[in-house]
Amino acid sequence: MRHRRAGEAQRRATMEGMTKRARVRAPELRGRTWINTGGKELTLADLRGRIVILDFWTFCCINCLHVLDELRELEERHRDTVVVIGVHSPKFVHEADHQAVVDAVERYEVHHPVLDDPELATWKQYAVRAWPTLVVIDPEGYVVAQHAGEGHAHAIEKLVEELEAEHGAKGTLRRGDGPYVPPEPVPTALRFPGKALVLPSGNLLVSDTTRHRLVELEPDGETVVRHVGAGERGLVDGPAEEARFSEPQGLALLPDRSVVVADTVNHALRRYDPATGEVSTLAGTGRQWWQGSATSGPAREVDLSSPWDVAWWADRLWIAMAGIHQLWTYDPDAETVAVAAGTTNEGLVDGPADQAWFAQPSGLAADGDRLWVADSETSALRRIERADDGDGDGDGDGFVVRTAVGTGLFDFGHRDGAADQALFQHPLGVTVLPDRSVAVCDTYNHALRRYDPATGEVSTLATDLREPSGAVLVDGDIVVVESARHRLTRLRLPEEAVRVESVAHRTQREATEVAPGRLRLDVVFQAPPGQKLDERHGPSTRLLVGSTPPELLADGAGQGTDLARELTLADGVTEGVLHVSAMAASCDDAPDVEYPACHVHQQDWGVPVRVTPGGVSRLPLVLAGMDDEEA
Repeated sequence: MRHRRAGEAQRRATMEGMTKRARVRAPELRGRTWINTGGKELTLADLRGRIVILDFWTFCCINCLHVLDELRELEERHRDTVVVIGVHSPKFVHEADHQAVVDAVERYEVHHPVLDDPELATWKQYAVRAWPTLVVIDPEGYVVAQHAGEGHAHAIEKLVEELEAEHGAKGTLRRGDGPYVPPEPVPTALRFPGKALVLPSGNLLVSDTTRHRLVELEPDGETVVRHVGAGERGLVDGPAEEARFSEPQGLALLPDRSVVVADTVNHALRRYDPATGEVSTLAGTGRQWWQGSATSGPAREVDLSSPWDVAWWADRLWIAMAGIHQLWTYDPDAETVAVAAGTTNEGLVDGPADQAWFAQPSGLAADGDRLWVADSETSALRRIERADDGDGDGDGDGFVVRTAVGTGLFDFGHRDGAADQALFQHPLGVTVLPDRSVAVCDTYNHALRRYDPATGEVSTLATDLREPSGAVLVDGDIVVVESARHRLTRLRLPEEAVRVESVAHRTQREATEVAPGRLRLDVVFQAPPGQKLDERHGPSTRLLVGSTPPELLADGAGQGTDLARELTLADGVTEGVLHVSAMAASCDDAPDVEYPACHVHQQDWGVPVRVTPGGVSRLPLVLAGMDDEEA
């Protein structure tokens, strides 16, 4: 009896010592249907007793893909107590197509249930404002934390451990297998291929992305010659049959005829030698780049972030660094990498390369004096050119960024015609044609488009392609990577484009109604439990604000270190988008640890706003997790 009383006292002490959290009941999960459940419709009642992590994502979003990778280890370590539920909340029209969501779940190896929510019903119930957002629900069905952006896996795991202890002591924790039911595997030669390359032999090399390998095919695009990679996720150098990749994408030939592979989820560049079959690592550490990391230096010592495509141009290898909205370069002679264009801010801004903004650049193609870029999140075709240094010979050392087609983050569609009116939808690939026009893999429109720099016109070359993501020229034809059909498709280049009906779209998220005049912007940040702001080297926070159109803001745009700012909305502009980028650095608050681990919390928001007299005068955006009462 004495031991029993001692155990009860210990249990009460444990319960009393737990952090007090807001008791907010989690809204029910509502959407069109479920994926990865074997056809079962899940409810929160089905999940009672488990720690639930809702991952609000959309498959176009590189930050969302980063979060999927962050969650893999947490899911594995706590698989008997934690259930991750993906809530797919689309941005683009194509992402509302159910089969496209099913494809994305397989493509990115999502091994947990996913709620397909094309009308954003659950997104609205949880007051989500940004992709990605993570919400933690305790075993009794209450929301205990909400985190926007990526980089929160460490804080969430600590919270999970607390919840396991708390609800294990209360008897409200239920352990066991989760509701995930894997789909049946489908036998195909390729599975969601990404990019293709013509080898000097005439064969085709394809990045077999979901199977984590490369496949060499004969010129017919069907007969397999060899596989490069063991077909399992990893970062391993060595012979072709032993090497490992993680969702490889872009491919490019170096002058020595070796192949560079954009090993996207490994955050690395790999080298494949077709002559020997050897795979080695050229650049990257295997770790993801974060704000404050080095932006140049020895290639094997600098972190990268989701390199998606590569191309040889201007005597160096250019890298579409989709994860941080930049272009980098690799110098094979010096074996160094460096930022070449972009600021890490997401958007569409032209100008000198070091001031330009990109949004998930995902396709590159070189053409003599210019480099073409498929800038996927702005649905834009961009180009890089040498800047004029004033002597008239065109050999300036700097570079400048210009937009050929595209207007911004929230405008997309399928419309041909003059470049300033034409629309794409999340293009992932570009290919220079023999007449120096550009073929664009208009991925979410399932089309191959053409931009003619000579006339400034956009036309449609082919439709009914399934998520084309890359293309190469072979004997006067164009071979398109039909990613979602798991094949290469050979097309004749027609003399005249196919005409299609024009369609224009804007992102379907509801606009926030704001009052005219002054608008207070508050980015709400609280360091996760056990951490504090890192102010050893100056301010630990950064806030950048802009707008589309720029005329929306009369005052308040620009960069600063305070996470609160007074904005002034201009008279006469009734709607637009506020672009907000916030960053905060925190370190583990452990006085007995000499070198505490530090963490960077970063999130970009595009907030559609509508100016109306009855609107709000304060716009709060949550950067890191906290109790609901504090937000």
